[in-house]
Amino acid sequence: MLSNNRKKRLTWSRTWSFAIGSVFWAVFISGLHWWLNFDHGDQKIVKMGYMPVVTNMAAPLLDYASTKDSEVHFKALKFSSFAEMGEALRNDEIQVAFIIAPLSIVLRQQGADVKIIYIGNRHESTLVTRSELNIKDFQGLVGKTVAVPMRFSGHNLSLLRLMEEKNLRGEINIVELNPPDMASALASGSLDAYYVGEPFAVQTLKDGTSDLLFYVEEVWESFICNLVIVKQSLIQEDPELVEKFVQGAVRSGIWAKKNPDEAAEIAARYWSQSVDLVKYALHVAGGRTVYDEYLPRIEEMQEIADLMVRYQLIESNNIEGIIDAQFAENVDTDHIESIDDILR
Repeated sequence: MLSNNRKKRLTWSRTWSFAIGSVFWAVFISGLHWWLNFDHGDQKIVKMGYMPVVTNMAAPLLDYASTKDSEVHFKALKFSSFAEMGEALRNDEIQVAFIIAPLSIVLRQQGADVKIIYIGNRHESTLVTRSELNIKDFQGLVGKTVAVPMRFSGHNLSLLRLMEEKNLRGEINIVELNPPDMASALASGSLDAYYVGEPFAVQTLKDGTSDLLFYVEEVWESFICNLVIVKQSLIQEDPELVEKFVQGAVRSGIWAKKNPDEAAEIAARYWSQSVDLVKYALHVAGGRTVYDEYLPRIEEMQEIADLMVRYQLIESNNIEGIIDAQFAENVDTDHIESIDDILR
């Protein structure tokens, strides 16, 4: 049996151990929070939320190129869903969001003072079907289950519009699924088709488990998959920083077009994808992907808003003030030869 004094000493020792441990953990967490969220020395840290798709190629390339920049590090943070990314921007956990186009309208109408400042690459989304189904045309999707990244996506709008045009409204089952999960869902048989940005479509095309039904530009000219939004407060507080970001984002696309293999090697590390797959995606989509139509236009966003109202995804098509094109209008796309030229 322990004496009362010994019990007291043991309890006191445990209490102090717990207190010291708690203080150490608090200091560690605070230090980690400071490292991830604040400037270090003279270099600013700008956190960019993105999904690992070709239309967001600028995120890993900017991260890679800016590690040597003395002024700012554009830090790429990969998300598994667009909804999560939208909330991260709303809560100031990131400063930049490479986000699916219709969701920017939803965020704006929900009260987030976001601005569209740049359009990502175009023409890289693809609809693929499970090979064993031998689907040859859009009508072959009747009664089938097709995945899109989310209901607030251009992919969903594209399908809804096609169904209306072909008098098939309500005859195709559209489900929401995060893009990284689409290939495995198709392989397991729980999906019949999916409609998404690259490299997720070529993942199953490459291994033979899917067939190509159509490329997005065949059904929607100048389709916008992803675009970039920031809060108005960032534009007001640091317009030079926003300008540098947009310049670098656009120039990274021009460089990737010229150097697809090197771009793939960089992106694959950030995306946690095989280099071979990303190279395959860039070469397959290389002739299709448009890198130089980056200027946000109100008429294109209005078309998206009108379709969202038409298909009862939102109640109002009001998008007044959603675009700030001043930075994209002033981009210089000359003299881009090496990765280091992106931020010059």
